[in-house]
Amino acid sequence: MKKKSNIPEIVLRALEPSDIDLLYSWENDLEIWRVSNTIVPYSKYILRKYLENSHLDIYQTKQLRLMIDLKYDKGSKSKPIGTVDLFDFDPFHNRAGVGILIGDKSERKKGYASMTIKRLINYAFHTLQLHQIYCNILTENKDSLNLFQKHGFKIIGEKKEWIKVPEKYTGEYMLQLINPLD
Repeated sequence: MKKKSNIPEIVLRALEPSDIDLLYSWENDLEIWRVSNTIVPYSKYILRKYLENSHLDIYQTKQLRLMIDLKYDKGSKSKPIGTVDLFDFDPFHNRAGVGILIGDKSERKKGYASMTIKRLINYAFHTLQLHQIYCNILTENKDSLNLFQKHGFKIIGEKKEWIKVPEKYTGEYMLQLINPLD
């Protein structure tokens, strides 16, 4: 008899209409706005429109959002904990930006973001055959910097006083990972 594992599997999946309430709460969380460079709330109407078009190919929309789910064993229901994005997809230059959010605050700092980035890198380089992926991270966001650097991303530049936050201007690093297979 096989013993059940307490370590969940990360599943990346397409968006479903049932995700709208979670997306609505995460997209309108002011704490997240600071790191996502968002300054206006999202309506459920806009999110529904986004969901309606989420089936379109990345070559059409130039972006891809996947839900991050935890699944504990084969027969169990999965639990959505966040999203991961490829954005600014450029098929001519074979590159895209990467963004990740563990929206369920109780699931942060458990290694799930790291597992997700590892899977996304594999998808970007092997399936999409991208030459490079990149991200922009606030200079003070040490957790995100450590996450991406752990997976081989290198800081390639700093934009000083680039982002206005309520109490000051802050810098932003640009990080890049070039496909080692190229």
